[in-house]
Amino acid sequence: MDIRLATRGSDLARRQATSVKDRLSNRRRDVSLIEVETEGDRIRDELIHRLGRTGAFVRALDERVLDGDCDGAVHSMKDMPTEFPDDLVVAGVPARAAPNDVLVTPDGATIEELPEGATVGTGSLRRQAQLLAERPDLEVEPIRGNVDTRIEKLLAPSLQAEHQRRTDRVENGELERGAVEEWFDGLAEIERRALERDAEGYDALVMAEAGLDRAGLLHHLEYEPLPVEAFVPAPGQGAIAVTAAEAGAIEAINAVDHPRTRVETTVERTVLAALNGGCIAPIGAYAVVQGRYVHTVVRVLSPDGRDAVRDSRDLPVEDHADAAAAFAADLKERGAGELVERAREQVDD
Repeated sequence: MDIRLATRGSDLARRQATSVKDRLSNRRRDVSLIEVETEGDRIRDELIHRLGRTGAFVRALDERVLDGDCDGAVHSMKDMPTEFPDDLVVAGVPARAAPNDVLVTPDGATIEELPEGATVGTGSLRRQAQLLAERPDLEVEPIRGNVDTRIEKLLAPSLQAEHQRRTDRVENGELERGAVEEWFDGLAEIERRALERDAEGYDALVMAEAGLDRAGLLHHLEYEPLPVEAFVPAPGQGAIAVTAAEAGAIEAINAVDHPRTRVETTVERTVLAALNGGCIAPIGAYAVVQGRYVHTVVRVLSPDGRDAVRDSRDLPVEDHADAAAAFAADLKERGAGELVERAREQVDD
């Protein structure tokens, strides 16, 4: 059968969808991508945790599947609500990319090397809380936009200062004419675009490594991988989910399924659902299959990073979903539920 896959129109979303298309095409399927605009694409001045409460990056795509206009929809799993229509299933979960966050800076500084009071951009409550838990002195500011836009905002001040410095040296006779043009020609495309942006004053960004890698930007950037023990990733981070409704499409898309990734992300999303966190609360959950067990780390924080409940547990593979729910229930009783409610109240305010 021919397979029509719904995808958002951003460069990153299309790259993710293309990776699924390529996997299915290798199995002799004719696959086409259908671009769909979502609420999250239209509302550009809202923070991610507010948009995520209604599945703003997901719903429009899945509606095209349920209406029969598309056979499947390709999502970043971390954007997906834990509840979705009964007629819809996650038909395929390809092998996961890197799950961790990275600190991106213009000069390669580590989180310890950031100056006191440095401004770090993120649109995620989880990343905000984890940053403040590690460095309470930081100024964590919201940032929206696609991956390229955020990187351009970060790089703009330092590149513009360097451009001005080189221009001044040419005018003072310290550099030959043409030196600025030669420097400009050696820049990556994203750096050239950054030169045209208004400088917004970010010293660093925290972003998902998988998104930067899929966007083809990692090799242009200075970054520090953040340890998953402290900066526990969002449930499903780095993974792609392909939803479908019709039996034929479900069977076809299931060919891209990676069993280990499905088990790991099922554990993470089960914890998220059991804590009733959605995209509202600062919740990190990271699971890794290790033999007969799924080693799982969960960290729930207050939005200011001052309070946290953290634990790890080895869950049996054969009963991983029920074991994850029981783990979450234990965390809830130990204060994680209260932290989620505090975060919810802050978002509502």
